[in-house]
Amino acid sequence: MTYPRFLSFSRNGRHGYGLVVDGGVVDLSVRHGATWPTLREVIEAGRLLQLADESKNLEVDCTLDDIRFEIPIPTPEKLICVGVNFPDRNEEYKDGQQAPSNPSLFIRFPRSFTGHREPLIRPPESHQLDYEGEIVIVIGKGGRRIPEKEALGHVAALSLCNEGTIRDWVRHAKFNVTQGKNFDRTGSIGPWLIPYCDESQLGDIKLETRVNGEVRQSDRTSRMIFPFRKIISYISTFTTLIPGDVIVTGTPTGAGARFDPPIWLKPGDVVEVEAEGIGTLTNTIADEA
Repeated sequence: MTYPRFLSFSRNGRHGYGLVVDGGVVDLSVRHGATWPTLREVIEAGRLLQLADESKNLEVDCTLDDIRFEIPIPTPEKLICVGVNFPDRNEEYKDGQQAPSNPSLFIRFPRSFTGHREPLIRPPESHQLDYEGEIVIVIGKGGRRIPEKEALGHVAALSLCNEGTIRDWVRHAKFNVTQGKNFDRTGSIGPWLIPYCDESQLGDIKLETRVNGEVRQSDRTSRMIFPFRKIISYISTFTTLIPGDVIVTGTPTGAGARFDPPIWLKPGDVVEVEAEGIGTLTNTIADEA
């Protein structure tokens, strides 16, 4: 099944959102921006699928090459990431621990991400820029203390993330990873949002990361330590989830830090994160100007 693809973009100095149709973009923000300024408001209104159906036969306004991709939800209230969520990834830590009983979580800021086709930025403070390919879920129906059996009913859409990390900066302090996870434009989200319709879109799909065409990470969501239902339920225990909240759900083994010696990303590299039914998120690497 082919699902609608919604994206956020900028063009000619204007920010907008649209629907991908026949390789082009129907600019929905021109038509509906007064009611729903961004895709976050479309999701809050529960109108993704209806808007896709109403717009699929409209004439495109521009090509994909005419736009600059932005992260799909430009200003989420919460952007929460899950760490160590695949069995082989847990074993990388070599600390003798069994799989954790609860998810490891941390927060990222929207400014730490950029869009599809945009370069990830290697800062001058460190050249240890690493990749982490992950699946993104976007909350459509808010809630607190959501039961696991009901959790997927709170998902509006899916996307992809390269949760780029400055490795030595996640070890700058004893008990956190915040610094190394939040350098400006070190990660990416996109290329678009796919409306969530049923569990087959998440239950057992392949997630793969490639660097310059070489497969570095490859696993299936059915092997996740904490499935999507658990993640949503657990997070909603301590914070109220609202429409547009973004959850980045964990990466397989194979990040550059785990090679001997480590293989860091460098300018000119091309990183692709691909998941079945969602698409491919592609970024180059550049040094900060």
